[in-house]
Amino acid sequence: QVQLVESGGGLVQFGGSLRLSCAASTTIFSRYNMGWYRQTPGKQRELVAGISSGESTKYADSVMGRFTISRDNAKNTVYLQMNSLKPEDTAVYYCNAINSGDRTLVYWGQGTRVTVSS
Repeated sequence: QVQLVESGGGLVQFGGSLRLSCAASTTIFSRYNMGWYRQTPGKQRELVAGISSGESTKYADSVMGRFTISRDNAKNTVYLQMNSLKPEDTAVYYCNAINSGDRTLVYWGQGTRVTVSS
């Protein structure tokens, strides 16, 4: 069982920045593909950004060029740097981990709320 603990959410003004962190309780963090998802009321959870165990990255079109995902395997942590924030980025952001060797092992954090005021 892997526990994921997100932090860094909060209230920010339009155009501002936030950095989300997700700390994982596993000694094999480097073997996990990590992702950040977000969800707003009444909508499905959507992928925002992902980073593989090999550190390849992917982004939703809506955040391309504004958000950057990164990982520090020594600290068992994945980050999401969010710049040029817009009100439509307001959501609960969730950290996700998938074991690259066994994709049935999927874990979620509890979520951290990001609110962007206009």
